[in-house]
Amino acid sequence: MEKVYNFLMFEGKAEEAMNFYISLFENSKVEHIIKCGPNQGGVEGSIMHAKFTLNGRAFMCIDSAVKHQFTFTPAMSLYVDCGSEAEVDKLFSALSEGGQVLMPLGAYPFSKKYAWLSDRFRVSWQLSYNPEI
Repeated sequence: MEKVYNFLMFEGKAEEAMNFYISLFENSKVEHIIKCGPNQGGVEGSIMHAKFTLNGRAFMCIDSAVKHQFTFTPAMSLYVDCGSEAEVDKLFSALSEGGQVLMPLGAYPFSKKYAWLSDRFRVSWQLSYNPEI
């Protein structure tokens, strides 16, 4: 059976981002990592391919050796259905540091507590606590 992954492409920050995300979510770990060696088409030590989980959800990431004219966009975001307001606060504090807040942390008609942001790696996150759903 096919497996579907969120795939994140960085330019030299894949390992830092992966380790940062893993530190924020329970039940998270690096599953597999391959780093570039000498003469392998990328910066030596950068991530050629990695698999990791965030609270059991599978992700892949790489460091692109090619500079692209695109990066992450808020049109595709990681949505976190938080179990408490405290969890939203904790994640918002960590993920917004050095990033950009797209929708401020607050109450909205669709969520008791919600925020949308891009983190310092430019990955977009939606954080929501909505106990009624």
